[in-house]
Amino acid sequence: MNINHELLQFYVYKKIIKKKQAPKILEDSGRVGATVRDYMLAKEYVTEQGELPVLGEYYCLPQAEIDLLDIDKSLFELFTFEFMKRYKVIPVSMSVEGVLLLAVGRPLDCCALSAIATRIIAPVDYVLVPPTQIDRYIDSIAAVISTSEALDDLNEEGDNALFRNRESADSDVVESDVINNPSVRLVDSIIKEAIPYRASDIHIEPFEKVVKVRYRIDGDLQERAEFPIKSYSAICARLKIMAGLNIAERRIPQDGRINMNIGGKEYDFRVSSLPTVFGEKFVIRILDKTSFRFTRHDLGFTEEENLLLDKMLSKPHGIILLTGPTGCGKSTTLYSFLKEVNTSAVNIVTVEDPVEYTMSGVNQTQVNLKADMTFSTALRSILRQDPDVIMIGEIRDEKTAEIAVRAAITGHLVFSTLHTNDAPGAITRLEDMGVADYLVADALVGVIAQRLVKKLCPECKKRGKTTAKEMAILGIDEPVNICRPQGCQFCNNTGYKGRVAVHEIMYVGENMRAAISREKNLDVLRDLAKKNGLVTLWSSCRRLVEKGTTSISELMTLNVE
Repeated sequence: MNINHELLQFYVYKKIIKKKQAPKILEDSGRVGATVRDYMLAKEYVTEQGELPVLGEYYCLPQAEIDLLDIDKSLFELFTFEFMKRYKVIPVSMSVEGVLLLAVGRPLDCCALSAIATRIIAPVDYVLVPPTQIDRYIDSIAAVISTSEALDDLNEEGDNALFRNRESADSDVVESDVINNPSVRLVDSIIKEAIPYRASDIHIEPFEKVVKVRYRIDGDLQERAEFPIKSYSAICARLKIMAGLNIAERRIPQDGRINMNIGGKEYDFRVSSLPTVFGEKFVIRILDKTSFRFTRHDLGFTEEENLLLDKMLSKPHGIILLTGPTGCGKSTTLYSFLKEVNTSAVNIVTVEDPVEYTMSGVNQTQVNLKADMTFSTALRSILRQDPDVIMIGEIRDEKTAEIAVRAAITGHLVFSTLHTNDAPGAITRLEDMGVADYLVADALVGVIAQRLVKKLCPECKKRGKTTAKEMAILGIDEPVNICRPQGCQFCNNTGYKGRVAVHEIMYVGENMRAAISREKNLDVLRDLAKKNGLVTLWSSCRRLVEKGTTSISELMTLNVE
């Protein structure tokens, strides 16, 4: 029995897969020349985190996620970064007895074991970790080292002669003029380092004497680097060249894009520049173009919420709205819905500003204000493209709202977003935009309000009884156990790691349609929605507090009840 077949049987025994799936997995993995493990990960039969305890038992090895290991970086001199990424190993620590602990992603890789044996003579113990976490950790360390080296070079060399004089920025500059400058390596390092930190945005901000780099991680800005202002002109030039911006223009805001392959993945960076007193500030939004695999479960929808969503998505026509503030994940949720309804029998057309993720089988159009390609003008053309499903990035004005609602009434399923505090507020917002109440009642299928709250770090959160003040906030009479943030090395001393979405879903049934046509008071509509089973954002988040997923302070940030 070969290792592939043996491992597959163990997966069946541990109920990772069903017995009837095993023969097909073995056959298909052999046909494409992949191991059973790699094939199952690629086809999403299992996740790396989900299979880790099972693999640890199979290989008789302890297992851990890499964030939980206290890694001694001085041991990195034993192996090159290239070696560690190739063989999926990281030296963790050396015991007082001289035993080296290695984190491994492929424990039975004979080539790796042989290569390790040629480099070290110490006895070795192993701990099993997910291979992609090894790649991400090495990329992070390499980016930090590269950034540090680039900063050292900047301090030693100063600015490139081309950019020492601010007037020179008005002359013609080409990429060859800056490609060998330390600023080039610094910019590349800043961008690459943001990926393993899970940053959503990079802020590069000039001040009087220094330039600061901050990453937005889990919704909060965290300072990552600082370097002298004298080097900033070359850094600006490098960023503008990469993003396709006008290097000589420093008086007006500009927008551009950067496409980079980092760690085998395609990333799209949206670059925005803004003139400030001390120079141009850059904000870079990070989008992973190749790994949009979000499901409803990944996005935090509960079983009860999924029942409502099933009813809404099964409708052949109507409008489904996502509401919430900027950055709460509305577009991501919309893309997950499009992924569900995307079949060969359905014609899906979108109009977005900008297109954040490209989806196979979906016709995606981008707004272009310079060419007078607005949401409303694009929508008029889209309706002549025989669409079944239309996705509008955002309803911003009366024309867009009216066309979207009429498209929903005339047999199209329409998805879009609005900026409102809660789900019932979408009704009055559409009416405020000039859409007649009877049209809103006829077209609206449902509204989903969404927020993102930070998840407590699983390694350092501390459980304890609620205080009298916390009991008042939660609306309870008896104390219960909840978790509070503490801070540790695994969460960068923030107490939080990752974010989760909370939702408020309003399904528009017959009685709700009748109320929309006759009722103008938002409070009355909100009370009726609650009577029909609407679970508010506050209540959804409170459940997460009681489960220990998030904290009361995150509940308070919702500003809704």
